Amino acid sequence: MTDRIARLDSRALIRVAGPDAQPFLHNLLTQDIETLVPGEVRFAGLLSPPGRLLFDLFVWGADDGVVLDVAADRREALMARLSMYRLRAQVEIGADERPVCVSWPGTAEGFVTDPRLPELGGRALGQRTATAEEDGWDAHRLDVGVPDPTRDGGHDAHFPIEANFDLLNGIDFRKGCFVGQETTSRMKRRGEIKKRMLPLTFDGPPPAPGTEVLNGELRAGEVLTGREGGAIALMRLDRLDGTLTVEGRAAAARRPHWMSKTSPEEISQG
Repeated sequence: MTDRIARLDSRALIRVAGPDAQPFLHNLLTQDIETLVPGEVRFAGLLSPPGRLLFDLFVWGADDGVVLDVAADRREALMARLSMYRLRAQVEIGADERPVCVSWPGTAEGFVTDPRLPELGGRALGQRTATAEEDGWDAHRLDVGVPDPTRDGGHDAHFPIEANFDLLNGIDFRKGCFVGQETTSRMKRRGEIKKRMLPLTFDGPPPAPGTEVLNGELRAGEVLTGREGGAIALMRLDRLDGTLTVEGRAAAARRPHWMSKTSPEEISQG
């Protein structure tokens, strides 16, 4: 099957350059940035001090620093927050106007495999010849069962582990301190993970964001974003079994294959 290629107009780039670029970001983000090499890409997040997810991003190694791949409508906000943290660090922060492109189902030539899951395909910076629309990529992402943290997580609404960052290579628990590290490490260590974002299937159009998912008469979760026949929902892990409904329609919460490699207990504990 020939790989499809789409330009993601929902994403934008920030260049962080200068001699302190990598240590500066290493101390802020959930991912190890100091060992990043040019051309490599890693998935990461920037959290609030209490540990909630503010920004999801891909960090690309560059010869003069790093390039951040972020939600386009959040780029200015992220640049402002990075500038707030900059202090005396020798870094320059500015917009990079190259587009972000993806390929799927595989990693096309000139693309780098998505660091979250190989099944997501590849990512590339700079213009490529598009053979598909972004909506097709979004459908593929939902089929794989991976949340879009910006759309599904909102701003300062959820913890990164609830968005499966720990299962999608978005957190390096060995790197030491980062903003929000204490809460994130405690959730991982103590198994305090009661909810996760999971794909939800049903018949018909997607319910509005925030619509309750019920297990009998008990609230089991809420719909975040979706499309015909499926959505991402934030689900309580102790209420997945039983009869699920949304707007009176039968629904099923699905553990994607990349999540089912671990036991339910391991999923709940991260």
